[in-house]
Amino acid sequence: MRRLVTFPCMGETLAGTLDAAPGTTGLLIVSGGNELRIGAHRGQALLAAAIAAAGHPVLRFDRRGIGDSTGTNEGFRSSAPDIAAAAAALRDQAGVTRIVAFGNCDAATALALFHGQAGINRLVLANPWIVEPSGDLPPPAAIRATYAARLSSPAEWKRLATGGVNLRRLAQGLVTLATSRRGQSGLSGAFAAAFGGTPADILLATGDNTAIAFLDTWHPRQPATVHRRDSDSHSFARPGDADWLRDRLLDALSRD
Repeated sequence: MRRLVTFPCMGETLAGTLDAAPGTTGLLIVSGGNELRIGAHRGQALLAAAIAAAGHPVLRFDRRGIGDSTGTNEGFRSSAPDIAAAAAALRDQAGVTRIVAFGNCDAATALALFHGQAGINRLVLANPWIVEPSGDLPPPAAIRATYAARLSSPAEWKRLATGGVNLRRLAQGLVTLATSRRGQSGLSGAFAAAFGGTPADILLATGDNTAIAFLDTWHPRQPATVHRRDSDSHSFARPGDADWLRDRLLDALSRD
């Protein structure tokens, strides 16, 4: 059964959706960016229904200043109280004793940084966002991957010869590559150090720019298992992606 719930956070009221189920291990879904708890293409709502049908309660929520929740949106770096409040609500309202938390993009980063304060037992982190933006260009690692693919394509050489390539953007990309330092990121060190022994699964869509940038900076020093999906969809919206994501989460929910 699905029902709307509310719970307090720092003097504000957060809105959430609870998919009830009898299991004692629950899933907490944290939305990335300014995304509502329904998720891109209704993906998080559909995912919650599938996980609950398999026996695990699921809570999705809007953080402060997003969607139906009150307060001011101060971004993922300020979401520690929101995550802790949502985890407490999942325990109180669903009676779970263990929590697996799932987030995509900067929600994955927030969970890595703040899960300890929320008492979360296991993490599933999709396409973690650990590379700061640089203008309107993709991360340097994504630019390298794109250029490598294009240089091996005769069609791309033909486009270049016939004026089909935006030379200004090409020049910007080359400058970005020349001035970037491979493997450097303001968030990557904090992300890698934040697990504190908490087991984690990292899910990557191999054609997604955020995932490509993550792999360029990630040094596996923590108990994290990396799973790759042959998809270019940041939100796992291509055919077969949703089933793959569901299976990874069910596996995580079944483990200690």
